[in-house]
Amino acid sequence: MEVTDYELFEVPPRSLLLKIETNDDIVGWGEPVLEGRAQTAAEAVRELMDSYVLGADPYDIELLWQQMYRSGFYRGGAVLMSALSGIDQALWDIKGKALGEPVYELLGGKARERIKLYAHVSGEDLGAAARNRVEEGFSAIKSGPGVDLEHIDRTPAIEEARENVRTMREAVGDDVDLMLDFHGKPSKPMAKRLVGELAEFDPMFYEELLGPEKNDLLPDLAERTAVPIATGERLYGRWEFKPLLESGAVDVIQPDISHAGGITELRKIASMAETYDVALAPHSPLSSVALAASLQVDACTQNAIIQEQIVLNEDVPNYLTDMSVFEHDDQGYVDLPSAPGLGIEVDEDLVREMATEDAWDAPVVRRKDGSISEW
Repeated sequence: MEVTDYELFEVPPRSLLLKIETNDDIVGWGEPVLEGRAQTAAEAVRELMDSYVLGADPYDIELLWQQMYRSGFYRGGAVLMSALSGIDQALWDIKGKALGEPVYELLGGKARERIKLYAHVSGEDLGAAARNRVEEGFSAIKSGPGVDLEHIDRTPAIEEARENVRTMREAVGDDVDLMLDFHGKPSKPMAKRLVGELAEFDPMFYEELLGPEKNDLLPDLAERTAVPIATGERLYGRWEFKPLLESGAVDVIQPDISHAGGITELRKIASMAETYDVALAPHSPLSSVALAASLQVDACTQNAIIQEQIVLNEDVPNYLTDMSVFEHDDQGYVDLPSAPGLGIEVDEDLVREMATEDAWDAPVVRRKDGSISEW
């Protein structure tokens, strides 16, 4: 078999889809997006495809991964790793389809029968939004604290965060997992206050208390709380996870299958984490393609505990001909996909209809004084 062609499609809300074709008429799909910089990632995909993948045997996934990663001398980083990630997903999709097996069967077989999905909560009425998610059949939800903090902020801001989290916890009760995502916004001094002030609401974990460039400060925060610490969505490749794992500060890692190196690398990162007794909860606020790829790794990974998704939200296009692959029970558990490859069929007509070169731009967020804040 030989890779013969490829196409890229930027689609709403913030995805970049890759279609790879072969001379056997088997097609693979991946998601090599860099949110807010989709066309930057697209150009990197073109360079990698044209230099290493066109004309190659798509079965040689490890060899192609290493060529794409090492042969340019300069390696890693958000752009190149995102491009490589989507190509890797599409190659696994092709190989699985060609062999008539789900990808996880090619990675050693399943480690479980199902995996729990969680849903996002947002809006002005966080309590009502949280209840709605539970009524939709999710027993795990995630939200931010609902407040933008200054570098050094006062007690009223902390109290607002406490009230927002209290509202969600009281709305869903004690039996629902509640994850708190800080998006790396807090400064270290504010993060130190938050981990103590919010612990009484029994979070499943604190996510991205600090931005990834400050992960060396996480051990201090970890010593201040019994709540598990999660991070990793903005780390690229196993080498960036190595110091984080060695620090002992993290309890849950959240590599993104469309940024960290695709299925090939996510599996390796997860295995590294297992040796440190660290759980895997893959980041995936992307399309059905990235979610399907993530589920393939969840299926065969012992330390996978939960899976992020946004595609079951009513306002998100799904881009599949059949969404039943993601149907879940009243606790949010979804059965492992059984169809070959990624286990999905992309609705190519809809993808072409929705394609644009300006699907989403990252927002610019400012503090009260006009300085730039995290978003």
